[in-house]
Amino acid sequence: MPRIVGVDIPDNKKVLYSLTAVYGVGLKVSEKVLAQSGVDPDKRARDLTQDEVGKINKVLENYINEGNLRRQVAENINRLKRIRAYRGLRHIAKLPARGQRTKTNSRNARGGAKRKTVGALTKEMAAKLDAAKAKK
Repeated sequence: MPRIVGVDIPDNKKVLYSLTAVYGVGLKVSEKVLAQSGVDPDKRARDLTQDEVGKINKVLENYINEGNLRRQVAENINRLKRIRAYRGLRHIAKLPARGQRTKTNSRNARGGAKRKTVGALTKEMAAKLDAAKAKK
């Protein structure tokens, strides 16, 4: 597995798609990086030479990615929380911050695992549930 900017990229994919494993690198940035470094985008990542990996690393130094980008995003969210902006309050409450509906969706944000809908029960199932509650 080639290691680019501290990340092991998948070696069975083409380099163009393999570079997207780096946080902050999408398809467009990947295309630009490969064009600037002169590496063939159709080449498999396992076939990259050390020289080509070095060229890609050198070009990616000009972009904000991985740890620095994660830190920047976390700082932005913390700033919103600190100034008590609406989006910051939504982050504090662990609710969607971008205007999505919450009445029916956002199960993960509102605790999808805790809340389960129970339909009609047979008498046998109701008896089992009552027995289980009595044991507790």
